[in-house]
Amino acid sequence: MPSLHFTAAPDASEALTEMRARHDDAGPDKAEIIVALGGDGFMLQTLHSFLGKGKPIYGMNLGSVGFLMNEYRQDELLTRLAAAERAVVHPLRMQAHTTKGMTEALAFNEVSLLRETRQAAKIRITVDGRARISELICDGVLVSTPAGSTAYNLSAHGPILPIDAALLALTPISAFRPRRWRGAILPHRAKVGFEILESRKRPVSAVADDFEVREVTRVDVAEDRAIAMTMLYDAGHNLDERILAEQFND
Repeated sequence: MPSLHFTAAPDASEALTEMRARHDDAGPDKAEIIVALGGDGFMLQTLHSFLGKGKPIYGMNLGSVGFLMNEYRQDELLTRLAAAERAVVHPLRMQAHTTKGMTEALAFNEVSLLRETRQAAKIRITVDGRARISELICDGVLVSTPAGSTAYNLSAHGPILPIDAALLALTPISAFRPRRWRGAILPHRAKVGFEILESRKRPVSAVADDFEVREVTRVDVAEDRAIAMTMLYDAGHNLDERILAEQFND
């Protein structure tokens, strides 16, 4: 039997107590598998917390959406873990520049740029150093991983990407000009740059998952293949199936 460590969102404390009553908790250092109790936001927090530890994470949904999670059940946890299927994800690395310097952060879902005031943002977009959109007037724009393509990206009418696709989604948020631009699908090797035009008049924030940098002047985004995290899913309900099913939902 694998050794386990249970971690939970604040509103899942009762479930945490129940699971620790049923199973030994080996602690975060000695455990072979991390069991995360909460919603999708907590799964993202757990991925960030265990970066570089080499421990697969099995999530059980006690949140509102739970796309990245398995169904919460108290029984048969070890049986489910023994049959679980693996999904390996790579984060985006964001380099956000401000007048005060540069800040780096990782994102397993998406990096999004968002206007901070009533005025629309003006953003120049480059891909691999070549300008592709000289001036995007918009509420924002985002780069999404396959794992994050059904989250904010989908709400912004971006494409759903299979989990093992070597692709990224570049999606505008409420674009005003060019009005008909709906975004692009990029190879995972692409390096995307965002230059904020009129940054003082039209300030923009950059968000990598739940980490925010305000009043950015430039943001560079690229996938970091040197980092790999493994999530575990119940047999027959893996992330591939969830992403496929999402495309046929009403």
